[in-house]
Amino acid sequence: MSEAKKPVDVALIGGGIMSATLGAMLHQLEPSWTIQVYEALGDVALESSNPWNNAGTGHAALCELNYTPERADGTIDTSSAVKVNEQFQVSRQFWSFLVAEGALPEPAAFINATPHMSFVWGEKNVEYLRKRHEALQDHPLFRGMEFSTDPAVIRTWAPALIPGRSKSQPIAATRIEQGTDVDFGALTRALLEHLEADGARIELSHRVTNLTKLADGTWRIKMRKEVGSTPTTVDARFVFVGAGGGALRLLQKSGIREIRGYGGFPVSGEFLRTDDPEVVAKHRAKVYGKAAVGSPPMSVPHLDTRVVDGSASLMFGPYAGFSPKFLKHGSLLDLFASVRPHNLVPMVRAGLSNLSLVKYLVGQLVASKESKFEALREFMPSAEPADWYRITAGQRVQVIKKDPQKGGVLQFGTEVVAAADGTIAGLLGASPGASTAVPIMFDVVERCFPDRIDAWRPVLQRMVPSYGTTLADDEETAARTLGATSEALHLPS
Repeated sequence: MSEAKKPVDVALIGGGIMSATLGAMLHQLEPSWTIQVYEALGDVALESSNPWNNAGTGHAALCELNYTPERADGTIDTSSAVKVNEQFQVSRQFWSFLVAEGALPEPAAFINATPHMSFVWGEKNVEYLRKRHEALQDHPLFRGMEFSTDPAVIRTWAPALIPGRSKSQPIAATRIEQGTDVDFGALTRALLEHLEADGARIELSHRVTNLTKLADGTWRIKMRKEVGSTPTTVDARFVFVGAGGGALRLLQKSGIREIRGYGGFPVSGEFLRTDDPEVVAKHRAKVYGKAAVGSPPMSVPHLDTRVVDGSASLMFGPYAGFSPKFLKHGSLLDLFASVRPHNLVPMVRAGLSNLSLVKYLVGQLVASKESKFEALREFMPSAEPADWYRITAGQRVQVIKKDPQKGGVLQFGTEVVAAADGTIAGLLGASPGASTAVPIMFDVVERCFPDRIDAWRPVLQRMVPSYGTTLADDEETAARTLGATSEALHLPS
C-alpha cells in the first residue's frame, strides 16, 4: 500500500549535495510543491558529500593543472579551466542568494578563504606553469594570479613546501588568494535542514530498491526501511536520482531508454591526514601538482588545507585503489550487478582503451607505505610519518558510455541522464562534482521542465544574476559578480 494517496511533487533519492541543491532550487521556483528526500544511510552527506570523502577544493580551475593541458604546439588550452570556473561562480551566486534569504547560515559554517596554488618542479614543468600563468593572468575570472620561481617568495606563500628541498631544483608556483575550501557536508545539511523546516520530508534509513513508471505518468518508488526491513512505496510526479555511485543501477531499474549503453568504473581512494596544530600551521593553502606522465586526471597530487567544524587539518593525496563497490557503504557486487547486455561492449572497449589507468591502479595497489609517503615528501620534504594517518576517501564511479567510433569511452566528468518526458533524471560521474552542483542542477531543471523555464526565469536570475550569460565574456560584469559573492560569503575579493 502506498504511504500517500496523493503523489508527491518531487522525490529526491540520495541525501547528498546534488539532491540538496536541486531541492533548494525547486523550492524557490515552486514553493507549493511537496518534496521528499530518501536516504539509505542513517544521516545525510555520509558518502561523497562528506568533508573527509573529498578535497573540498571549491573547484574553480585556479590550481588544477589537468584543466589546462598543453597542446602539441606548446600552447596552453584554457577552455576547460574557464568552463569550470564559470560553473563555480554560478554555485557561489546561488549560495550568496540563499545566505541573503536566510536559507543558509553564516558562510564560515561551510566556506572559508584558502589560497589556491599550483606547484611544480623540473625545468619542463616550470616552463609549462609559466605559460599557463601567461595564458590565464589577464582573464576576467583568473585576475590576481601570481607566479614565482623564487623559493623565498614561495616560502612566504606556503612555508612547508621549501625546507629540505635541494637549492638546485628548479621550482615554480602560482597563487590566487581568492581560492576557497568548502565543507560540502555542512552545506548539504544546512540546505536540507532549511527544506525540512519549510515542510519537506527527509526520510533516513530508506533504501530505494526499484522505480516503476505508472500509467498516469507518475513514478512508483519502492523502498525498504533499513530498520525493520519494512517494504513501502511512494508515488512521485518527478524523481531525481542523486545517489552518487548508486544512481546507475537505479536508473537501470527504471527502464528508461536513455540509460542504455551507460556503465560505470569504480575507483576508491585514500588520503594522508594530519591534525597536528604545529604541522597544520605551516601550510595554509590548497596546492596542486602535476600528474605523472601517463597517469589519469584523478591522480593529480595535492596538499590541502581543510576546515571542518571550525578546525583546520591537512590532507595529501589521492592514492588510488580499487573496489567493485559503487558506494563507500555499498556492496562488493555493485560493479558486476551493473553489467547489462547493452553496456557490456562499451565497458570492455573503454577498458581496453584505458590500459594506462589499469596500470596506474595496479601500481597504486602494490605501492608500499614508504613509497606513498615519499610522494608527500615531494611536496613537503620535512614531513614525518608519525604526524600523518591514512583515511579512506569517497568512492568514485567514472562514467562509461557508448561511442560511435571507439565503441565505449571512459568519461572523467559528470553526466545528467534524463528521460525524454522529463519525469525522471539522474546524475552519473564524479569530478568536479560538488563544486558545480548548481549549474548541473540548472541543467536538470532546463531539461526536465522546459515548459516552465520562461515563467521561472525571473526567479532563476534572482538566484543567479548571471543565469543565461557568460561572465568570461564581460570583464566588468565578472568583476562585479565576483566582488558581490565574495562580500556575501565573507571572502577576500
